[in-house]
This record gives sequence, C-alpha cells and structure tokens, in this order.
Amino acid sequence: MTYATTNPPTLVSQRIASGPALWIYTSADDDATVNGSDYFTDGLELGMQLGDFVLVFDTATPKGSLHYVSVLDADGNATTAFAAVA
Repeated sequence: MTYATTNPPTLVSQRIASGPALWIYTSADDDATVNGSDYFTDGLELGMQLGDFVLVFDTATPKGSLHYVSVLDADGNATTAFAAVA
C-alpha cells in the first residue's frame, strides 16, 4: 500500500527543549513499507523534524514498531528508519 494524506500520523507529544516529538501512525502497511523512501509525503507540512519518534501500528499483522524520522527532503517528504531500543 501507499501512504494516504487522509490518514496522517498523529502528534501525541510535543518537543521539550531540543528533544524529539512523538507521533503515532496506524495503517495496514508493514514496518518495512513505512520505512520506504519519502513514505510520509506531507511530513514537513505535519511538523515532523529529524529525530522525531514514530510509533507504527500495523493493523494487518497486527504488530507495533518504533521508528524515527531519518530524512526530511526539500519537497517535504519524511523517511523513517527503525529506532534502536536498548
């Protein structure tokens, strides 16, 4: 599937000082698809910034995974990558 701007991620925690924001995104797309280049086509418009965390809930599997915004390009697209949790 592809990202639909009608189902955007939801901001659940604002940035505190220079820390990251936290977003939640729910769709039938798996975590590898969400990590695709420029997946969130309106990331900049939504207010995403580099390093923000995104909790992704895959409704088809179902499962959850933690990602972070790794790229924001000049077109406003956001790309995510898997976040390590230690």
